[in-house]
Amino acid sequence: MKNKFLFASLSVSVFVVVSCSPKIVQPKVSFSIDNKLERKVDSVLNLMTLEEKVGQLNQYNGFWEITGPTPQEGQAAKKYADLKKGLVGSMLNVKGVKDVKALQKIAVEETRLGIPLLFGFDVIHGYKTISPIPLAESASWDMEAIKKSAAIAAEEAASVGLNWTFAPMVDIARDARWGRVMEGAGEDPFLGSKIAVARIKGFQGDDLAATNTILACAKHFAGYAFAESGRDYNTVDVSENVLQNVIFPPFKAAAQAGVRTFMNSFNELNGIPATGNAYLQREVLKRDWQFDGFVVSDWGSINEMINHGYAKDSKQAAEIAINAGSDMDMESSAYVGYLVSLVHEGKVKESLIDDAARRILKVKFELGLFDDPYRYCNENREKETVGKPAFQEGVLDMAKKSIVLLKNEKEILPLKKSGQKIVLIGALANDKTSPLGSWKIGADDNTAVSVLEGMQKYNENQLTYKKGADVALGSPKFVFETKINTTDKSEFPEAIASAKGADVVVMVLGEYGLQSGEGRSRADIGLPGVQEELLEEVYKVNPNIVLVLNNGRPLAIPWAADHIPAIVEAWQLGTQSGNAIAQVLYGDYNPSGKLPMTFPRNVGQLPIYYNHKNTGRPVMNEPESVFWSHYIDEKMTPLYPFGFGLSYSKFEYSNLKLSSASFAQKGKIEVSVNVKNTSSVTGKEVVQLYIRDLIGSVTRPVKELKGFEMIELQPNETKKVVFTIDEKLLEFFTANSKWETEPGEFNVFVGGSSDTTLQSDFVYTN
Repeated sequence: MKNKFLFASLSVSVFVVVSCSPKIVQPKVSFSIDNKLERKVDSVLNLMTLEEKVGQLNQYNGFWEITGPTPQEGQAAKKYADLKKGLVGSMLNVKGVKDVKALQKIAVEETRLGIPLLFGFDVIHGYKTISPIPLAESASWDMEAIKKSAAIAAEEAASVGLNWTFAPMVDIARDARWGRVMEGAGEDPFLGSKIAVARIKGFQGDDLAATNTILACAKHFAGYAFAESGRDYNTVDVSENVLQNVIFPPFKAAAQAGVRTFMNSFNELNGIPATGNAYLQREVLKRDWQFDGFVVSDWGSINEMINHGYAKDSKQAAEIAINAGSDMDMESSAYVGYLVSLVHEGKVKESLIDDAARRILKVKFELGLFDDPYRYCNENREKETVGKPAFQEGVLDMAKKSIVLLKNEKEILPLKKSGQKIVLIGALANDKTSPLGSWKIGADDNTAVSVLEGMQKYNENQLTYKKGADVALGSPKFVFETKINTTDKSEFPEAIASAKGADVVVMVLGEYGLQSGEGRSRADIGLPGVQEELLEEVYKVNPNIVLVLNNGRPLAIPWAADHIPAIVEAWQLGTQSGNAIAQVLYGDYNPSGKLPMTFPRNVGQLPIYYNHKNTGRPVMNEPESVFWSHYIDEKMTPLYPFGFGLSYSKFEYSNLKLSSASFAQKGKIEVSVNVKNTSSVTGKEVVQLYIRDLIGSVTRPVKELKGFEMIELQPNETKKVVFTIDEKLLEFFTANSKWETEPGEFNVFVGGSSDTTLQSDFVYTN
C-alpha cells in the first residue's frame, strides 16, 4: 500500500507553545523550521484531530487472538474499536510477524490517517535466545560484550516484528532484597552509566530505521530501586544529594547517548508519584537534559496515582500525568478516556497533547515506519534470524565473561579433565528453564543448556548426578509467586552417599530463575529452602566442594564462605548457561568477572554498598567502646565487596605513581600503576580506579569508582595502566545545587576491587 503520508510533508506549520499554568514547566520547541524530520512530523500533526492526537498517546496490551474472531464484547471489543478509529499509538506484548503485521494492517489501512503502530516488548536480556540477566552481564565490566549482547537481542526481536524494548533498566540499586536488582547494573553510578550507554547503543545501533535495531527505553525514572525495605513498589524517600549524585547519572548518560524513550516509575519521589512528577519529566528530563524522545508510563502507573492518594479518579490522574510530562499511557486507558474532555474543559492545554504526539510521531519517522509500516514484518527474515548459530555463540561468550570466581582455596579449580570421580548435586544443575532467569518472556521453557549437559561434554571423568532436593515446587510461572521447597529432604541420603566417595563434589545451588525480578522481593536472601542444610550435610562427608551459585541477586552465604573451598558466582546465564559454567569449571575459560554489587554477610546489613559515607564515628576511638558506627552482632564489612572477583591467574599491583601532586582548573594528572601476572596462566584483570574527595561542601563517599580498564596478561607479564584525572571527573552536585568541582585534597586508589588499599594523594586547585 502507498503510504498516506508521502504527500503530507507538503503541509508545514510551526507550533508556538503558550503557558497554561505557573506550576507547569512548558515543553520547549527544540526544532528548527529547516529541519526536514520536524517538518514531516508537523505535516502529519496538522492533519490530525484532537482525538487522533490523543490516540497516539495510548498504548494497549495485546487483547485478543489476532488470527481468530474479532472481539465482540467487553474491554477487548472497546480496544478493537479504538484501534480501527486510530485511537491507539502503540501495542505491547504482541509478537511474531504474522500477528504484528495483522495489527499494523488495521492501523495503516483501515484508519482515517493510517498512522503506523509501535510494537513494544520486554526484551530485557534477549528475545528467544537468552543472554545472562543484566546484573550478570554487568559483572563482565566489558562494554563491548554488553553492547553486542543487546545487539543480538535487538536483531532477534526486530525479526519477529518488534521495534521497541523496555530496556535497559538503569536504576542504581543498593538493596539485594529488591527483586529487580537482576534487571540492572548494580550499585555504582559510574559503572551503571557506562553499561546504560553500551546497552542503548546495542539496541538502537547506528540507524534506527535498520531492520536489526529497535528503540531502547531508559527506566525507571526515577528512584524506583530505593524502595524502602527493598519491597517492590514501596515508598521511596531520598535526599536531593542522593538523587543527583547516585540516581540521576545513568539516566542522564542515557539521554546523552540518544535513547529514544524513557519510562517513568511506580514509586513516589518527594511525596509525588513519578508518573505525575513535573520536576522529573518536564524540568530535569525535557528541559535540563533536552531529551527529545518520549516518556511512557509504566504499566498502569497513571491510574495507580489513585491508590497513592494523589488523584481522586482516572480522569484526574490523566490530567496530572500529561501536565507532568508523561507522554504515553501504558494500559491505564486514562488518556484515551479523558484527555479530550480535559482539553475542552480547559484543564489541559492542547499544546501539551501536541508536544506528546509530536514526540511519538518523530520516533515513528526515525524508525522508518512512515516509509514502510511493514519493514519489521518479513516472515523469511524471522525464520532465518530467530535462534541462529551466531546468536548462540554470542550469548555463550557473554555468559563466560559474566562468571565471577569468589573463592578458590587450594586451587581446587579448574577441575582436572580426566581421572576424577565427580559428583554433581542440585536440582538447578539439571534444570533447563531456571537458567533463563526472570524476564525471558519471549523464550521457550526447557531451552537452556543445563550444567549437567555442559559437564557431560567433558567425558573423561566419571560424572554422577544426584538432585539432592528440589528448589521450586511445581512449574513456576512468570505471573505467580514461585513456591519453594522448605520441607522435602527425601533425596538427601542418596546425594550424601554419592558424595562420600567423590574426588570433587560440584553443588549447584541458589535461586530458581523466577525468584528474582519484578514483584519478587525477599526478606531472607540466603540459599532458599532446604539447600543450605543439604550443603552442610554433604560437607560433613566430603568437604572438597565447588559451590556454583545460580541467583539473580547477591546472596548472604556466610557459612559457605567460611567452609566451602571454591565458590563460583554463575548467576542465571541464559541459553548457554551450562556450557559457560562447564568451560569455566574445567579451565577452558579463565574467569575475569567482578561483582557489580556488594554481597552482604547478613540481610540485616542491607542496604550495603561500597561508596558509603564515613559518618562522624567511623572507628572505635577507645578499646571495647560501643559508641561508634557498627553492629554488636555482625562485622561491618561485606562478605564480598563491589568490584571483587578472582581468576585462575594471580595479579600483583605495584608502583602507583601520579604525574603531579596537584593540578588546577582545565588541567589534569595521570595515574599509573604496574600490574603483573605472577602465575603460569594467561588471564584478564579489571584494573579499577577509585577517588576520595576528603572535604566537600556536602559530605562525600569514602570511595568512588572513577575509571576501569580490562587488560590481558601472559604469565609473568607486566603492563603499565594509565588513568587520566581531570576536573570533570571530580564533579559532583554540591551545596550550591549545581554540578561543579571543588578545590581540595583527594585520595586515589587503584586495585582489583573496591577494597584496594594501594593509595596516593593529590590536590586540585581552582
